[in-house]
Amino acid sequence: MNRATLDKLISTSGLVIAIVLLMTAGGLGYAHHFIHSQVHDQLAVEKITFPAVGSAGIAALPPADAKAVSKYAGQQLLTGAQAETFADHYIAVHLKKIGGDKTYSELSTASIADPSDATLAKQVQTVFQGETLRGLLLNAYAFDTMATVAGMAALGALVAGIILLVLATLGYYHAGRIKKQR
Repeated sequence: MNRATLDKLISTSGLVIAIVLLMTAGGLGYAHHFIHSQVHDQLAVEKITFPAVGSAGIAALPPADAKAVSKYAGQQLLTGAQAETFADHYIAVHLKKIGGDKTYSELSTASIADPSDATLAKQVQTVFQGETLRGLLLNAYAFDTMATVAGMAALGALVAGIILLVLATLGYYHAGRIKKQR
């Protein structure tokens, strides 16, 4: 096999891989945009707002949690990062206080054992609702993180595709020069 033919085979392989990478970049870019938009839109309709700076809601938090929540003070919850902060540094802290450091499962078991305790039944209901909201917000955070990863992968595939496209073009150019030299 002569050098020009080898250059053309390698360049064609590179071109095919470049096209696949560029198409992959497009798909990952679409996934990135779609997931971010869905997370934003679904969180926006919930109309959850972080407590304002200096509010009782932030003042009641331990210092590390207050610092995390203060970063978004007064803002509407619209992003995955905000959802994670609200879930882990605001809701979780309040649920610990409401449930006396007991989980929903522990409170529910105690309530089943003593069905006449109305206070305990109310705690169970409140903790269940809080844990449900917290879980939904953490799912939004997880999906938003997947969108970010898809965006990075899209950028990597785009760069790799462009590089391979340039290399394939140079390979075809080289194959043409070798034929002309003979």
